[in-house]
Amino acid sequence: MKQIILAVLMDDISSIKPIKDSSFAMMLEAQKRGWEIYTFDTNDMFYEDGKVVANACKTLVRDSEHDWYECEDIEELPLNNIDVIFMRKDPPFDMDYIYATYLLEQAENSGTLVINKPSSLRDANEKLFALNFPECMPETLVSSNIKKLSEFISKIKTAVVKPLDGMGGTDIFKLTKGGKNIEEVLLKITNQGSRFIMAQEFLPEIKDGDKRILLINGKPVDYALARIPAEGNFKGNLAAGAKGIGQPLSERDRYLCSQITPMLIEKELMFVGLDVIGDFITEINVTSPTCIRELDSQFSLNISSMLLDEVEVKLALR
Repeated sequence: MKQIILAVLMDDISSIKPIKDSSFAMMLEAQKRGWEIYTFDTNDMFYEDGKVVANACKTLVRDSEHDWYECEDIEELPLNNIDVIFMRKDPPFDMDYIYATYLLEQAENSGTLVINKPSSLRDANEKLFALNFPECMPETLVSSNIKKLSEFISKIKTAVVKPLDGMGGTDIFKLTKGGKNIEEVLLKITNQGSRFIMAQEFLPEIKDGDKRILLINGKPVDYALARIPAEGNFKGNLAAGAKGIGQPLSERDRYLCSQITPMLIEKELMFVGLDVIGDFITEINVTSPTCIRELDSQFSLNISSMLLDEVEVKLALR
């Protein structure tokens, strides 16, 4: 069997936390299978003479907290010679990210499998993609209009407001009807009314955790990671101090997954993280979903193996 060549577009591997990093978990499994691995970042890519090339580093990984990788000499790697590329660059979802998807699309057009599909990464904004399933969402408003946003907060009493391109709990605020700083906060995160944001009904079930459910080719992993906010906080983000506690999927969780699965398959979004609070979807993460390491360790899983099994099936059909 031909050796599979994998390239991972990610943040600098020297900056990751290997015991937490899902991209790293994928690379460990790929190496175990004998795949050849290269890593590069968005600014390492360029288009020249009809092809997309990356200044990439052949990478060896080891499951160590202190000495987790080894990079060989950087080489110019034509991405059309790669079997599969994992797009694992963390947000923000800015113009550089979008330009990177266009370059990856050129590699895809040359026959390289790119996960997740570049055009679908552009289509599926992690906040707005959930609007395709309004019956599965809490009451939601997307607007840049301060008056409209204020009226929404007054109507539902307590709301969470957040930018459409953030991550890790940054610039997320809980606003309550009658609060003194509502207009100040809205002006700040809408950039004086010039930038769309999302306002959602505050769900008190957040005290039980913001559940991350991972889906591989539309099929949910059997366990979710409930991210319990730190005391005095309402944000269920690990980066904001939340504690991750694994739990089996509920019937409602599986129902929510079943509602989004057909669109995930249609858009070739092979690895997705669904965020659920109580009975409702709050986000559908497609750029660089996390929580593999936490779920693997709590339930003796190998989620990366499940993913790579699906990748190998896809490659065999090409």
